Amino acid sequence: MFDVLGLAYEKAFGASETHRASLAWLLSELPPEARVLDVGSGTGRPTAAALAAAGHQVLGIDVSPVMVEIATRQVPGAEFRCADIRTVVLGDESYDAVCVYFSLLQMSREEQTRLVAGLSRAVKPGGHMALATIPVDAEGVEVVFMDQPVRATSFSRDDFVAMVTDAHLTVQSEHTLVFTPAHPGAAAEPHLFLHCRRD
Repeated sequence: MFDVLGLAYEKAFGASETHRASLAWLLSELPPEARVLDVGSGTGRPTAAALAAAGHQVLGIDVSPVMVEIATRQVPGAEFRCADIRTVVLGDESYDAVCVYFSLLQMSREEQTRLVAGLSRAVKPGGHMALATIPVDAEGVEVVFMDQPVRATSFSRDDFVAMVTDAHLTVQSEHTLVFTPAHPGAAAEPHLFLHCRRD
């Protein structure tokens, strides 16, 4: 799906003020030259671009080779790798922060839970994780996203927060909103952003 969408995805979601505010929060918390992992890095903008521009060492991982090619071209100051994050071996306490913006929704609940726990272990104690999702109680639902069919799974707001907390992350702040992507025929969708600290 994301091979097909390419830059259209960035155009549809890149103007989210809440996403940019989340990045501003993360930037305010990071030490100089921090190591940051961007999970589901997409086109590299705005997340990796903002972090790299601030002097941080960014590794973006995305399962779509098209997205990785676009991101490598658009954000030369960051490193991008085409891989399935579920199979990537991450060292414990190896990152100052991890970003997980809307990159869990095509995974099962079990996979999401296992991945967030593993990503939490990859963050240094006192480090940070920024997450965003669509807080809807839905499992394996067939939907049409930007004209593309996809199977989506998510948690309700309370269950998502509980999953994050169980991964030894403390939620410092959360923001909810309804966002309409800049794409013809796109419907408004609920967004949940969590800003967390690694216990």
